[in-house]
Amino acid sequence: MSALLPPTQLRWLFLDLNSYFASVEQNDDPRLRGRPVAVLPLASESTCCIAASYEAKAFGIKTGTPVWEARQRCPGIVFISGRHDRYVDYHHRILEEIERHIPVTDICSIDEVACRLDLSEQNEQVARELAARIKQGLRENIGPAIRCSIGLAPSKLLAKIATDMQKPDGLVVLPPHELPGRLLDLELTDLPGISSGMAVRLARGGIFSVKAFWDLEPRHARRLWGGVGGERYWYALHGYDFPEFGTTRSSLSHSQVLAPEVREWHEARLVARRLTQKLATRLRRLNMLAARFGLSVRLENGQGWASEVPIAPTQDNFTALAALEDLWEQAGPQLRQPRLRKVGVWISQLCAPDEVQRDLFDTINPAVQKSQARRQQLSTCMDTLNKKFGRDTVLVGLPARKLAHYTGTKVAFTRIPDREEFYE
Repeated sequence: MSALLPPTQLRWLFLDLNSYFASVEQNDDPRLRGRPVAVLPLASESTCCIAASYEAKAFGIKTGTPVWEARQRCPGIVFISGRHDRYVDYHHRILEEIERHIPVTDICSIDEVACRLDLSEQNEQVARELAARIKQGLRENIGPAIRCSIGLAPSKLLAKIATDMQKPDGLVVLPPHELPGRLLDLELTDLPGISSGMAVRLARGGIFSVKAFWDLEPRHARRLWGGVGGERYWYALHGYDFPEFGTTRSSLSHSQVLAPEVREWHEARLVARRLTQKLATRLRRLNMLAARFGLSVRLENGQGWASEVPIAPTQDNFTALAALEDLWEQAGPQLRQPRLRKVGVWISQLCAPDEVQRDLFDTINPAVQKSQARRQQLSTCMDTLNKKFGRDTVLVGLPARKLAHYTGTKVAFTRIPDREEFYE
């Protein structure tokens, strides 16, 4: 750990957009400003909130609150079906605004970014003025309902912790000389990365507070954590700054909570076929091949089934759909009777076309080569037509009776869809 930089300066600015999905809705529709708003995954009384405005949070409504409970807590609440394409569009506009003031180092999620401060910005007053300019730029150039909390600290972890100390529209600085004092009023589970399960693990080692964790030896933190992540976390909490290692994409997936009209087995299959073609379209856009295909289904009674199969490295619609049909038949005997609630498909073992090692006999077999080329050509032609005339202009097979808006494309905790996904 000798290469770690000691915590002597502010080195990170962390920006957390407040109630992001709900704020976008309020920004687009001024009539919603100042009112309790909850965003839903789909228009249904049986679903739950995926986001809530601060006006709704005042009534105890949060992510995961069922619709019926939200109505009970706040009779005047406004429910909005999520528009994930809009949230992604705002995300890119917000990034452009932040980049006007400081380069974005890390996009942590759709509503969180981290920016490394350069030497001229590490002075507290200069950093505060920078944060104020970013806030003003968001208000003036993105919209008055788009608010953020900004944290300034020696490490990215501490800067993220600072954003949670003052919401909404906060600005909190954690300079090195004020550590650990400003942290000691927090619970362990208030710290990002320490879940209730991790808190139980730490408690078994006698660690019940932030101060107790702070006072550990780094190697002891590693042992209690169960890996090197504990030691890295300890150093980050103490303000040490160190480089992070990127990851490479290893899989793609799409899933869909089914509307009541398509929860029967044969209708859910059509939804799964649409999700599969969307995956294949993404593969072609990314110019990658996949060597495994998987299917998961979940029933209304809570039961589920999932499996995957190897496939010839491919990016065409037809190979992926054939794998889906095989898995659908495997799942059928166990799950055909009850109604389905959710379907999901994924592809893995991704690689570039020039990295794949194809089967020798397939490579030299003219009939196989011709069939592969034909499937690829047909899939590419479908992409061209759908891009020119609109999504779902051409599909393999019948469409489902009812598909959610932007089938299978949604914002997850750390996954921000490409703009193109909403048109595939």
